[in-house]
Amino acid sequence: EGLSWLTEIKKADPHISVIMITAYGDVDLAVQAMKGGAIDFIQKHWNSEKLISTLNSACQLSSSRRKVEQLETEKQVLQEDVIRNYEEIVGSSQRILLLHETIRKVARTDTSVLIQGENGTGKELIAWEIHKQSKRSDQLFITVDLGALSESLFESELFGHTKGAFTDAREERKGRFEAANGGTLFLDEIGNLPLHLQSKLLSALQSRQIIPLGSNAPIPVDVRIISATNQQLGPLVAKGLFREDLYYRINTIQIESPALRDRGNDIEILAEHFLKKFSIKYGKPGLRISQKAMDKLNRHQWPGNIRELQHAIENMVIMSETNTILPEDVNLVSPTDSTDQGLNLETVEKNTIRKALLKYRGNYSTIAAELGISR
Repeated sequence: EGLSWLTEIKKADPHISVIMITAYGDVDLAVQAMKGGAIDFIQKHWNSEKLISTLNSACQLSSSRRKVEQLETEKQVLQEDVIRNYEEIVGSSQRILLLHETIRKVARTDTSVLIQGENGTGKELIAWEIHKQSKRSDQLFITVDLGALSESLFESELFGHTKGAFTDAREERKGRFEAANGGTLFLDEIGNLPLHLQSKLLSALQSRQIIPLGSNAPIPVDVRIISATNQQLGPLVAKGLFREDLYYRINTIQIESPALRDRGNDIEILAEHFLKKFSIKYGKPGLRISQKAMDKLNRHQWPGNIRELQHAIENMVIMSETNTILPEDVNLVSPTDSTDQGLNLETVEKNTIRKALLKYRGNYSTIAAELGISR
């Protein structure tokens, strides 16, 4: 019987498109077939044009289902990659305990969050933690570094473009807003966004829809916005360098990302955390930091914050020749080093480039633009 075979076929492949053909034009039979998972019902003797049309529709439906399944798989893989790239917020200081409590409260809502703090304090990690604890956690977490985004690519990157929208637009492309639909969009270094681009961002946030370059059709988007900056936006608003309406739009809740020097014993906890991580990475098990070396780490002001500490520990692990890291192995760059070493241009240049590498996480294009030199 056809209905029995339909059941077996759907067991073998739930996504396959099945068309039932019968000599009996019975409505109840058709209903049973459709309930069993058939996509259509054809009665003998059929009209050839209708049969071909039905088969074409079935093929298109199967193709669409496969594409949806593929996209879901890609999304899951992408999300797993994102999760692997983020670590937990490490530390037990009072500042970090208060931060965890704030994240827990904020994550329950869909409200916009502004994270302020110095470079290297882990603002993106805070944003990820908010997303991970939110009801959107099974959706994508998309980041945009607005500080590294050129003005010419701003609209294309954020809102997407149609084929032929500009010279190099050879195919249609989704923007970050659309890619993050249903999830979280993290706007890093929002304080660096020029005024005329701020208005375009504000328009998308207010209307909750975007218009790709080259299109007139608005696309509704449902994203949770988390922004971050290493600047204090209040003074920028007062100077007319940042739109007040955009400031209030992104700043429903404000979170301060604490500097490492203000986190007390967290320096030691983080140092041990990074030591374990890089000992495994570079195949040097059993490494330890001597107390005098740890004291040296505690005395340092860490202008580059957690990122600077991470690079310092990685350097120590790579250069270590024994199982114990000693004070002389702790090679730290102080903010006053360039002054202490005199005014030799080569030394000053080297220190400036080193600081830029720390500040912009090795993004050569951004570093070159900041230093006013070619990549």
